[in-house]
Amino acid sequence: MTLSTSLIWFFVGVAFLIAELTLPGFILIFFTAGCWIVAIIVWQLDIDLTNQIVIFIVSSLILLFTLRKYSMRVFKGQTRDIIDDKYADSKIGKTATVTKKIFPTVPGEIKVMGSFWRAIADEEIEEGQPALIESQESEDGLTFKVKLVKEEK
Repeated sequence: MTLSTSLIWFFVGVAFLIAELTLPGFILIFFTAGCWIVAIIVWQLDIDLTNQIVIFIVSSLILLFTLRKYSMRVFKGQTRDIIDDKYADSKIGKTATVTKKIFPTVPGEIKVMGSFWRAIADEEIEEGQPALIESQESEDGLTFKVKLVKEEK
């Protein structure tokens, strides 16, 4: 029993689809579509292998260059989690303990709510001193701006 040419193209497309699901990049899906386009054409018309390969390459590349950017926007989703933002915002206004000395030009480290975080300040703050968290300073949410808590006498 021999497989028809259209079934071979279909299964090659399935192989591209499986590879797309295991590898990041959102590129191989367009080669899957190219294989399936060739499978449909070969099923309807009798064309030689050279033309099949040309149709595969041309259709795959046209789909890749015209639809990838749009598809990435549609399927990408959010890169930051709203829950993480709320958790980071909950630290602002809290008092932390400096665990590594903070210099105006060199970040240090603070401990707040049981976790350690990078911290920057406009002033030098010694290890062990309390510091008030003023804001989140980095896009990754791991660095906070702090200021020294002045002890009242």
